[in-house]
Amino acid sequence: MSHGHGHSHGHATAGQRHRGRLVAALAITVTVMLVEVVAAWLTGSLALLADAGHMLSDAAGLTIALIATWLAARPATDRWTFGWQRAEILAALTNGVILAVVGVSVIIEGVRRVQHPEGVESGLMLAVGVVGLVANLVALRLLSPGRGESLNVRGAYLEVLGDLLGSVAVIAAAVVISVTGWEGADAVASIAIGVLIVPRAASLLRDVARVLLEGAPLELELAAVRVHLKRAPGVVAVHDLHAWTITSGVPVLSAHVVIDDEEASAAGMCRLLDTFAACLEGHFDVEHSTIQLEPASHHRAHPEGTGHR
Repeated sequence: MSHGHGHSHGHATAGQRHRGRLVAALAITVTVMLVEVVAAWLTGSLALLADAGHMLSDAAGLTIALIATWLAARPATDRWTFGWQRAEILAALTNGVILAVVGVSVIIEGVRRVQHPEGVESGLMLAVGVVGLVANLVALRLLSPGRGESLNVRGAYLEVLGDLLGSVAVIAAAVVISVTGWEGADAVASIAIGVLIVPRAASLLRDVARVLLEGAPLELELAAVRVHLKRAPGVVAVHDLHAWTITSGVPVLSAHVVIDDEEASAAGMCRLLDTFAACLEGHFDVEHSTIQLEPASHHRAHPEGTGHR
């Protein structure tokens, strides 16, 4: 006997709940990006151009994230039984790849500039760096509430955080050039921006891979789930216990539970299924679960330790 206990697919995903914040962050990012592109052309600063390139990737990433939240809101069908919720994870994957490419490209160009420095107008570079810092602080504050709930929003947050650190690097380089006249500081700042970007891209891609490979959610301890399920009266064993994530904030769990023959009546099974659903939702925040009950005398009921975990 199986039981699917699930939330309605019409519920908003974590990314959808923060759509307005994504829109505001996108508007800020595009505005600052355009300012930095013009300033990079006027000053000859690679650090400003690197930060503008990073912001271009941010703008693309935020746009993808917004499209993904719209796709994720589409209703489930017989063909797409979970709707398009996984689109948010694909958007996070795209953002991670963009971040990695931008980071590596900036480092390569920065190394070239260290060997062959070019003239930089430090005054305008400093002013634009300060503007970028303030704008990124605002965008970061907007996205902060959603970064722990959605990989999609987290990807956008990490991109803006990289921009903020990039603005700090631009400001530092402008100050060094202004005080010492060493124009190589601009190239060093651009390398620093790239070095800050790459690890964050790797972190995001690692988390995305965990979802796409259907690894158990980090916050869900399957050993603890198994213990809770076995505590229910009449439970003999639990096997084929699996947990994965559809999209951020939507964990899914399935399990086969072997029960005493005395509990195999319709009333007993219904009581157990209600107990399991309440336990999983209350203790582990899993709203979508499928439990298959197997009487101990059934020939397909596998005891624990046979490899059917």
